[in-house]
Amino acid sequence: MKNNHIIIIVAAVIIALLAGLYFNSRSEMAEMEEVFTEEKELLITEYQDLYTDFDSLRTNNSELELKLEQERDRVAQLQDELRTVKASNARRIKELQGELTAMRGVMRSFIVQIDSLNQTNEQLKKENEGMRDQVARARRTEAELKEKNEALNDKVQLAARLETRNVKGEGLTSKEKSTNKYSRIAKIKVSFTILKNITSETGIRNVYARIERPDGELLMHSKNDTFKFEDQSLNFSAMRGIEYGGEDTDTYIVYTVDSGELMAGEYRIELFTDGELIGNGKFTLN
Repeated sequence: MKNNHIIIIVAAVIIALLAGLYFNSRSEMAEMEEVFTEEKELLITEYQDLYTDFDSLRTNNSELELKLEQERDRVAQLQDELRTVKASNARRIKELQGELTAMRGVMRSFIVQIDSLNQTNEQLKKENEGMRDQVARARRTEAELKEKNEALNDKVQLAARLETRNVKGEGLTSKEKSTNKYSRIAKIKVSFTILKNITSETGIRNVYARIERPDGELLMHSKNDTFKFEDQSLNFSAMRGIEYGGEDTDTYIVYTVDSGELMAGEYRIELFTDGELIGNGKFTLN
């Protein structure tokens, strides 16, 4: 009996010790699980921050943008796995922490590449702006030169334009005698002097005379007798090809009068050549 009591006491002590160890172990496991749960939640937050950081990276480089998208998907997959893994699975949580560190390294490399591309693009942008400025300056210079050339050409053309003086109208009878009685006139002789001009081309110049009656009607033989003046066609009374040598040239143009065509009063004369008005005058018939 004494030995049984001893065995019972020893067994009770052992059971008490084991119960203590069990409850102590349960308490420690609960504490560890709480710690693991906190670490898991913190890791989930860090993964979310990492995904946000990846999502904020942008680049115009299509190849780099594709790699960024793949890494964002990878972060999202690891985050989803982390949400489903048990807090007690310390080994996998530790592995996911390592993945997080590696992914942060990948993100830093992306940042370096994007910064490098942005710097290159900024440099190219500045070079393009500089090139555009050069092109704009070249165009302005070209426009200025064109304007100067046009102005110079205008001056040259103006300087080369022929001028006349002493433009006179005279009535002639059928016997070539001068008269101012319109009823006896068979021809009208328009005499004038083409002035010296060393810048003008020499050679044959077609000079056109327009003679207007006092009532404004143009003396002419055919409506087909025309010449060009300021982008329009004008009728002329008479014309003549005149040899011009660059010096003062006295010459004339004769208009043959049709019967009953003349009247008394003041007549106006205009002379043209090379599409320019080169002189005018007046004369009176009685």
